[in-house]
Amino acid sequence: MALSLPRKRTADRTPATPTSTPAPTAPPETERARDTGDSPSGGNRVYTVQRIGAFAVAGVIAVFGILGLLNGLDFFSTDGERVLGLSSNGLLSVISLVTAVVLVAAALRGPRVASTVMIVIGVLFLVSALANLAVLNTSWNFLAFRISNVAFSVVAGLVLLMLGAYGRVSGNLPSDSPYARDTSDDVPPVSPDEYPSTPADFAAERAMREAEVAVVQHIATFDQRRRVAAMSQVTSRKERRAIWMSFDRARRDA
Repeated sequence: MALSLPRKRTADRTPATPTSTPAPTAPPETERARDTGDSPSGGNRVYTVQRIGAFAVAGVIAVFGILGLLNGLDFFSTDGERVLGLSSNGLLSVISLVTAVVLVAAALRGPRVASTVMIVIGVLFLVSALANLAVLNTSWNFLAFRISNVAFSVVAGLVLLMLGAYGRVSGNLPSDSPYARDTSDDVPPVSPDEYPSTPADFAAERAMREAEVAVVQHIATFDQRRRVAAMSQVTSRKERRAIWMSFDRARRDA
């Protein structure tokens, strides 16, 4: 009689695999970048465009303000003097320098701050253009505006608004936008008992789908319409399935 030696089972030689793998945690730099709106490398396209735009507008405004102060302009003169093709006085020069400093500080702070500040200052530029246009050539012209200043304020305001809204005001933000956020965190976790687990649950799920499709296509039976109407009163998947199966139990008990 041939003897057969017992063979070791393959499962004994296979290393045990962990049942679950812990979710990787984001490094502190990534978490900080997510909160501030910066990318981990600090150089995404949206932030670069906004930063360069803020620096450019701030540079023009700063040069205008510095030249006005160096020329020793009267602080509250309503006539003003020519600076870079625009009219200015001491008050407008100081306001220009303060605005330039705010833009630079916002650009260095981060994309969200830069965007918000540029939008706000852009609106203020447009409001200033309209307000000073109304008092042009009057004694209320405290900033010594002329029509060239009004045109510059409109152009600068629109540029700041477009730069501030770039990559932020959109229904489909690019993936590298610091304003794009993962909406998966907003979705509440689904309880495991929401999903079907028994053959009866799976059969009920299939019947539920068939009934809902039939209702949409206007070919549902009276029983299907009644069940779908009852399920519409609840929201969770488990409750809908329980209502459907209660109809089945009622039919069996009848």
